[in-house]
Amino acid sequence: MGDVGALALGGTLGVIAVIVRQEIVLFIMGGVFVAETVSVMIQVASYKLRGKRVFLMAPIHHHFEIKGWKENQVVVRFWIISMMLVLVGLSTLKLR
Repeated sequence: MGDVGALALGGTLGVIAVIVRQEIVLFIMGGVFVAETVSVMIQVASYKLRGKRVFLMAPIHHHFEIKGWKENQVVVRFWIISMMLVLVGLSTLKLR
């Protein structure tokens, strides 16, 4: 999927979450994407304020690759984390 498809899909999911008033659930289900974005924000802020890096490279998946994980390992582990976060998000829908 290219940028146009991914951005359209993400925008659609965001609009649906706002319409049904479940923004927090979208935030939980997209936890890996949130973590990737937050890792970049932390890296930039740390480098500008302290002159030191928190991660070897941002976003976080590159940090793990530099640490020695294979790309496939990173992808599969992020899939597993995403699946668990989606299950948590779906379970919170049932609680409301």
